[in-house]
Formats: sequence, structure tokens, C-alpha cells
Amino acid sequence: MEKEKLKEVIDNFKDSSNKDIVSALDFLSKEHESVKQTILKLTYYFDEVEKSYNKLLEEYKDRNKK
Repeated sequence: MEKEKLKEVIDNFKDSSNKDIVSALDFLSKEHESVKQTILKLTYYFDEVEKSYNKLLEEYKDRNKK
């Protein structure tokens, strides 16, 4: 579904056809799932970056305690 058509259906849902509403729902459902998966991947990546950073920081601190 094109961005303009989706916005039109959302803005004027009372006047939209069932076909357009179902199409918009389908698009939004797929988009929601895609965004959710992206957020999960980024969360795992962020966690790994943080763990690596903390591990290196601790090593650096241990080496420079003198």
C-alpha cells in the first residue's frame, strides 16, 4: 500500500471501504512485525556491544591501577 493511500485510509477510516481498511490493516501488521524484529536485533546487538565495552574497560582499569 502506498504511503499516501495508507494515510488517507487512517485519516478517513469512517469513509474508507472495507477492502481499503483490510489492506491497511495487513500492511500495518506486517510493518509492526518488521519493526519489532528490528528492535529485537538491535537490542541483542546493543547488549553485546555493552558487554564488550565493559570487559575491555575492566581490563584497562586493572592495568592502570598503579
